[in-house]
Amino acid sequence: MLRLIDQTHSIAAAARMLNMPYKRAWLLIDSLNLGFGRPVVSTASGGKGGGGTVLTPLGQDLVARYTALDESINSASHEEIKALLALASQHEPLVSGKEVHG
Repeated sequence: MLRLIDQTHSIAAAARMLNMPYKRAWLLIDSLNLGFGRPVVSTASGGKGGGGTVLTPLGQDLVARYTALDESINSASHEEIKALLALASQHEPLVSGKEVHG
């Protein structure tokens, strides 16, 4: 959600991209604001220059930290995922719940 808000400068546009009702998106943002005790986004009302939403420094930091964590987890788990896929492809066929040995 925060990444999309950063790209679109709009909570409504981010919500549409996620097929999420605007109210749910706003409640998620409000939950983050309450949880961190300060805003993760800053909104401006429409007008001559138009409205918009931008991430606060905290919001930008959250996206950066989450991205780094996600990349780290994916990198660290790469070998284990390969090993699990290899195990899944090495099973012996079953007939009526019993292994077939050939």
